[in-house]
Amino acid sequence: MIIHNLDSSNSVLNHFISEIRDVEIQKDSMRFRRNIERIGEILCYELSKELDFSDHTVKTPLGDKIIPLVSDKMVLCSILRAGLPLHQGILNYFDKIENAFISAYRHHTSPEAFDIKVEYLASPSLDNKILILADPMLATGSSLSAVYEILKTLGKIREIHIVAVIAATEGIDHITSQFPENTHLWVATVDNELNTYGYIVPGLGDAGDLAFGNKL
Repeated sequence: MIIHNLDSSNSVLNHFISEIRDVEIQKDSMRFRRNIERIGEILCYELSKELDFSDHTVKTPLGDKIIPLVSDKMVLCSILRAGLPLHQGILNYFDKIENAFISAYRHHTSPEAFDIKVEYLASPSLDNKILILADPMLATGSSLSAVYEILKTLGKIREIHIVAVIAATEGIDHITSQFPENTHLWVATVDNELNTYGYIVPGLGDAGDLAFGNKL
């Protein structure tokens, strides 16, 4: 696993992270979604530096200009529902990317134990394409592992980039053992602790509920 932790240096990203963690600002769900979206934009900008580019000639009113443009074929897959604002942020920059969506949620067998249920998938072929997996909260890593087991049946994936807002070190360790060695993890910040319910501490709470409202 190749880990890119953007928290290793100070930037304007800190402002967006502070707001999504803040219990008072979290009350504004529209601002919470927008901040996740902006974090996604920053993460995919950094991610773009690892992609392949090829020269293209652009005709201007006064002449021609050769500009290197992304040449990779990519598919962006988000884990419903929490991944939707992050998906939009990445889509803002990679506007020609193909899109996939998959559901993965915790089915609790007890307050502290759960299985991962995957019940929905819509995806193009992943054969010889770069897969970008978007999930804002990388806690235990179980959801990402379950999703990968299904997605890898859709073609020979060329390379995988995981985009997360907050990750726990335990979750990073887990997916490191489950994903190919050349997988890239792009994360805005890392917390060191999971509580007994498998949630990131201090984290920010439930990203899906904060973005879209409480669920039953």
